[in-house]
Amino acid sequence: MAAFVLAPHALSPATRLKDAAAVAFIALLLGIPMIGLTTVDSGGALQIATRWPTLFIFVGVAFAGRLVLRYGIDRFKAHQLTRERSAAATAAAALAESSGRSGSPLLTWVAWAALGIALTLPIFFADNRYVVDTATTVLIYVMLGWGLNVVVGLAGLLDLGYVAFYAVGAYTYGILGTQFGWGFWEALPVAGGMAAFFGVLLGWPTLRLRGDYLAIVTLGFGEIVRVILVNWTELSGGPNGIASIPRPTFFGLELKPPGDDPTFASFFGLEYSPSHRVIFLYYLILALALITNLFVSRMRKLPIGRAWEAIREDEIACKAMGINARNVKLSAFAIGAMLGGFAGVFFAARMGFISPESFTFSESAIILAIVVLGGMGSQLGVVLASLVLVLLPELGRDFAEYRMLLFGAAMVMIMVWRPGGILSHREPTLRYAADGEGK
Repeated sequence: MAAFVLAPHALSPATRLKDAAAVAFIALLLGIPMIGLTTVDSGGALQIATRWPTLFIFVGVAFAGRLVLRYGIDRFKAHQLTRERSAAATAAAALAESSGRSGSPLLTWVAWAALGIALTLPIFFADNRYVVDTATTVLIYVMLGWGLNVVVGLAGLLDLGYVAFYAVGAYTYGILGTQFGWGFWEALPVAGGMAAFFGVLLGWPTLRLRGDYLAIVTLGFGEIVRVILVNWTELSGGPNGIASIPRPTFFGLELKPPGDDPTFASFFGLEYSPSHRVIFLYYLILALALITNLFVSRMRKLPIGRAWEAIREDEIACKAMGINARNVKLSAFAIGAMLGGFAGVFFAARMGFISPESFTFSESAIILAIVVLGGMGSQLGVVLASLVLVLLPELGRDFAEYRMLLFGAAMVMIMVWRPGGILSHREPTLRYAADGEGK
């Protein structure tokens, strides 16, 4: 019982009994019409029969189950509180000893190991297109997660319509590439700028909204963009989408079979292989993702990045200190949307075809789940969550009927055991040495 002293919200045995009795009473009220009473056929007429023993067993199970559950919750809270206090004391001691040295060595090694695996993966799986394609999909979601992390994780603005910026980037490149003959590299900055413009367009009317209200508006914005793409046939092709989108090139060299024009294979004297384009696309999205990570990490250390985190923690205090909350929020929306637009350009170039069905609300939900499950504001957490949420459905292909059930159960288990995300610890933007000087 000593453990319960540490848990301020733990219930006493008498209180737990009262709680279980209340649950049993509710179970009795609900169980009388559902379990205690039934109808039977008696000579062609329906009569009401009772099943009191079954009802009493049901009530007893509810009473005992509530007792066990409440006891388990109290023990878990006590253990969690003890562990958090111990971890806080250990972290404080380590911080004092390190005098402001950066980061967790384990996480640093994990990040470098992940980078090494990412760089060498096509070398070991050059003949396995499925593995490289799946890794490319993971990197697309990593890039989208890092973009949304600016809005949700750093600025604390809930966005349920992030897929709209993904779609804006993809359709901007699709239109420029098919109707105006633009290439991938020419359209990339333009599409990112267009997505940033739509981010400001969304952010402006939501400046005074928070929480659920902001979520509803962003959700509506995402659906508005999708409906416009479905119905504006002259611009977007409607439900038929846009086909024959140009593929990205390697400094002007196309990755296709040799012909009259020089290609990647002919220029370097290689035998053409369809895997060249798959591997090139993989390294292209890897480079875009790494640039995104570097960009977001640098932005966090600038005054605007610190302002994002300050707005997330206490907007009223920020306004009192003279921070322009409007510009800070708009910058978060614009930068997050721009990164989503870049990912959309790559998606369109990779697939060669886009349609409104690729940009539904479920995509926004998956991207938001990646940010939340990975740990709000954690860059490495986004990578780990992307691996979990993209690879789990792939591993569940042998259980087609239970694929989404396994997917949902895994998400629930992560949030139950790690409510703060896979990496709930977020490295601080600023550290202070023992002498009080910031580093």
